[in-house]
Amino acid sequence: MKSDNHYEAAFEAYLRSLGVAVVPVVEARRSYLDQTEVKSPDFIVVGPDDARLVVDVKGRKFPGGPSGSPRLMWENWSTREDIDGLARWAGRLGDGFRGVLAFVYEVLPVVYLPPDTPDLFAYRDRLYLARGVCVADYRDHMTARSPRWGTVHLPADDFRRLVRPFSAFLRGTAKDWPADDADFVADEAGSKSNDF
Repeated sequence: MKSDNHYEAAFEAYLRSLGVAVVPVVEARRSYLDQTEVKSPDFIVVGPDDARLVVDVKGRKFPGGPSGSPRLMWENWSTREDIDGLARWAGRLGDGFRGVLAFVYEVLPVVYLPPDTPDLFAYRDRLYLARGVCVADYRDHMTARSPRWGTVHLPADDFRRLVRPFSAFLRGTAKDWPADDADFVADEAGSKSNDF
């Protein structure tokens, strides 16, 4: 965890408000697994119902892009190195640990989401939305975004199908969450948002 990253700070505060055990991992130095350098996760989380998560936070703004030309797209890119590292950490920590990419969106004031949207929360005068994708699922469906930068992403249809409110991972119900309920990716911001 980087102390100057408002997405990670907001996510930690949100998890603490839910009463789950949260261990932030300080990223001042690189970690090693099996003599090879690997990116550290941002958090180790233990939730109710014995949920054990290794979490890497990806902070994004919604909508993205310049204010004069916003992109109504829920960005979900990552680096291939982050995906591989998160999967390795989950495997190393043992049976029952699950790697989860937490997409923490800062929802800008031009967007309206209903107050009862799952995992919508405020932190220091900003509004955030926490969503998650299991790293194994992400890895199975990711495609190259920029080979030069080593970035990958999920195509919109795959993201829509795999993404869940982050709290579903805490309850162990992420696999059971109906895909239709994840349609916030396409619908909530488009049809229910303020005009851009």
